[in-house]
Amino acid sequence: MRLHRLALTAFGPFGASHTVDFDALSAAGLFLLHGPTGAGKTSVLDAVCYALYGSVPGARLGTALRSDHAAPAARTSVTLELTVAGRRLEITRQPPWERPKKRGAGTTLDKAQTWLREYDATARAWKDLSRSHQEIGEEITQLLGMSREQFCQVVLLPQGDFARFLRADAEARGRLLGRLFDTQRFADVEKRLAERRRGAEAGVREGDAALLADAHRMQQAAGAAMELPELAPGEPGLAEAVLSAAAVARSTAREQLTVARCGLAAAESAQAAAERALADVRETARLQRRFADAGERARLLQERSDAHRAAQRRMERARKAEAVAPALDLRDATDTEHRRAAAAEAHARAPLPGHLADAGAAGLAVAARRAAEELGGLDSARRAEQRLAELRAERAGLDRQERADEDVLAEADGWLAGWETGRAALQARIDTAREAATRAEQLAVQREPARRRLDAAVRRDRFAADTDAAQRQALASAQRAVEARAHWLDLKEQRLTGIAAELAANLRAGEPCAVCGATEHPAPARKVTGHVDREAEEHALAASQRAEENRAEDERRLGALREALAAATAEAGDSTAARLGEEAEELERQYTRARGEASALHSAQEDLRRSEEEHRRRTEARQQAALRSASRVARRDALERERTALEGELAEARGALDSVSARAAQLERQVALLDAAAEAARAAEDAAQRLKDADARLADAAFRAGFDTPQAAADALLDDAAHRDLQRRLDAWQLEEAAVRSVLAEADTAAAAQQPPADLAGAEGHAAETARRLRATASARDAAARRCTEIDRLSERAAAGVRRLAPLREEHDRVARLAALAAGTSADNERKMRLESYVLAARLEQVAAAATARLLRMSSGRYTLVHSDDRSGRGRSGLGLHVVDAWTGRERDTATLSGGETFFASLALALGLADVVTDEAGGVRLDTLFIDEGFGSLDDQTLDEVLDVLDSLRERDRSVGIVSHVPDLRRRIHAQLEVVKGRAGSTLRQRGH
Repeated sequence: MRLHRLALTAFGPFGASHTVDFDALSAAGLFLLHGPTGAGKTSVLDAVCYALYGSVPGARLGTALRSDHAAPAARTSVTLELTVAGRRLEITRQPPWERPKKRGAGTTLDKAQTWLREYDATARAWKDLSRSHQEIGEEITQLLGMSREQFCQVVLLPQGDFARFLRADAEARGRLLGRLFDTQRFADVEKRLAERRRGAEAGVREGDAALLADAHRMQQAAGAAMELPELAPGEPGLAEAVLSAAAVARSTAREQLTVARCGLAAAESAQAAAERALADVRETARLQRRFADAGERARLLQERSDAHRAAQRRMERARKAEAVAPALDLRDATDTEHRRAAAAEAHARAPLPGHLADAGAAGLAVAARRAAEELGGLDSARRAEQRLAELRAERAGLDRQERADEDVLAEADGWLAGWETGRAALQARIDTAREAATRAEQLAVQREPARRRLDAAVRRDRFAADTDAAQRQALASAQRAVEARAHWLDLKEQRLTGIAAELAANLRAGEPCAVCGATEHPAPARKVTGHVDREAEEHALAASQRAEENRAEDERRLGALREALAAATAEAGDSTAARLGEEAEELERQYTRARGEASALHSAQEDLRRSEEEHRRRTEARQQAALRSASRVARRDALERERTALEGELAEARGALDSVSARAAQLERQVALLDAAAEAARAAEDAAQRLKDADARLADAAFRAGFDTPQAAADALLDDAAHRDLQRRLDAWQLEEAAVRSVLAEADTAAAAQQPPADLAGAEGHAAETARRLRATASARDAAARRCTEIDRLSERAAAGVRRLAPLREEHDRVARLAALAAGTSADNERKMRLESYVLAARLEQVAAAATARLLRMSSGRYTLVHSDDRSGRGRSGLGLHVVDAWTGRERDTATLSGGETFFASLALALGLADVVTDEAGGVRLDTLFIDEGFGSLDDQTLDEVLDVLDSLRERDRSVGIVSHVPDLRRRIHAQLEVVKGRAGSTLRQRGH
């Protein structure tokens, strides 16, 4: 990385714009950045850091970037041109800025701005790359390979920090090296290993807890046969102890199951013998009860024998009568049918004329045929009657159309008579409205200029009064600003006179001076009476700035009022506002009147259009009505001729009735009555014949069945319910008699009746006792089987859990060893060094080796920096740093070095650290370095040696900027950048080599 140009405006103590040409300063290899204390030397380095990273170094992170000396309209800006990774870039950054508003009073906040450009050597022009803060920050960090903290330690070498590094303990060194070399990832590895160890340990404990839970369940199932180990989850040997106890419990449970099975077999044999004895007693008791019941049933049958014989005789007569039942049913049905047919015939003959009342079925049929023939001849007359009704309806429609057309003609003639007069009146309205619209357009053009002149006149009068007041206020503000600035300059001059006393107040014995670096202070300055401190000066400066801002605001307001007054006067002219107002009101009245008259144009045009449309419609309606009237005359004559012919034909067909339809309806009713009467007569004759035949068949059937009369046969018949009841009683008697005889004939039943009564209660008690003993034995066997099954299941689950936990136990052991090794608590880690400390120790060893190469030259071969792994007190080991004195041959702590020795040792350490960090960042070349202060503590010989070492950096094409106010360096280094302090802010002066 090589810096080429730095441009800054209103940044830090620099109120104006300044440019630094690093190419000219770097030509000699060494250049000096010097100036009085507080002039702003470090602010130049802050500007470089701000341009690259968007913020200043950490120690000054909270300070304001904008210069207090900057003009209100000047925006703070920093531009840095550099070459990094072979690319020439230009970065411009502008922090947020609270600027005066362009219009009105007050301020507004502009957001921060950032630009990144790259020089295209082919096109010889700059091209824009990005305006995004985030993108530019990521691009610069990637190209440099360093964070802001690393850059401030490697490129902007703060000697005070490295002096403290030399004297610091291991913890402080670890924090600094951790930030520079980004070893947080190794700390994250330690943390990750510890988390994995805790996770694996939790998994093992969880698995052991589940294993112990299964063991407790096995103990509950096995009882006293199983003893659990006195081990907690996670302790070694727990799995083996649980598996061993489970094996003992399984063996005991199987022995208990074998004993229970043997007892169950004996109980089952006793139960079977008791059940057989009980079955024999129950069978004997049943046979004895069966024989006693059969004897009682035989006695009851003997008592009901007479009633049984009477029921058998009644059933025999009913069976004979069943042969006559079909003839009886047929005769009843025929008689009912005959009576129904006779009644129907009487009803059908009632409406007939008297000459047909006694006619037979054949005569009635002949009369019906004659009436039907006459009805068929009326179809033609029906059609003629229907056509005559249609003719009359059409004639009535023609009459209605004629009356409607007459009304249309009368209305059209009346309306058309006044058409020309109405049309002329509407056209006159249209012409008047058009003239008013033209007049309104002309007045509208005049309205807006008149209104603008009136507004300008009002503004002119108001601005004139405001301008006078603003001019008086601007003169007063200018006077106050001059007085406030003079007061601030007087106070600043007094404070500069006593600045040495302020610096001396912060001196401490044994601590280096902030100006010269010396640790001895023989004659510090003292404050004098009337001394002005920094707070008083800053209050005066703030008051001066506020007065200046008020003055500028008042002058800006006065200028704006004058410009507004001139513009309003040019637009309004010399006329007064009252006269212009009267003219504008007169124009407005004329315009409103013309607009009102012109608004009637559209309605007049619409009225004319509707009137012309109505004229066309009425003319067409009159013509159509005349055509329809002519066609109706011809149609009316044709209808009259057809009506006369049809009326003659219908008069003959109607006869004495009013219409053909009435005559046809009369004939239809006559035919229907005759047909119904003929059909009823035939049905009555047939029914009478069938009744006679049924009486003959019934008498013959009763004689053959053995009955004297048909009525006797009818009385012997039984209905279905009585027949079923009688048959049921006969069947039940026979079944009961057969069953009693069968039981009394059984040999086993007769033999059992001869034996003494069976003892059923005693047999049932013995069987119940043997069943109870069997159930108890079976329950014991089932409990032993369940206990054996449960212990087997839990044992298998415990064994599976042990197998499943085996990989987790191995992982826990491995991770625990790694975590202890990384944390420095393992016995294998002899120096008890954490992983991050080990990496930092390696980096510190590289830094010490790189620093020793330069420290040997600076100390004329006397001092060498060495890295130490020894543990200091309770701190971390591996971060010790010692110096070897070649004159004494002894190794001692770096805190024992003198002030000058500490300076060049820390400088060598800073340069070595820069080399190591550069290599760590990917080998990015750092062609420009800055070293801040510390040279005042060196004698002339040591200073020459240090400068020789810095000058040797040119061998690697580097340039080194020394930040110091030591006067001797101005003689030794010719390329200089001087910071000059003044009341209006600091300025920069650049001198060539």
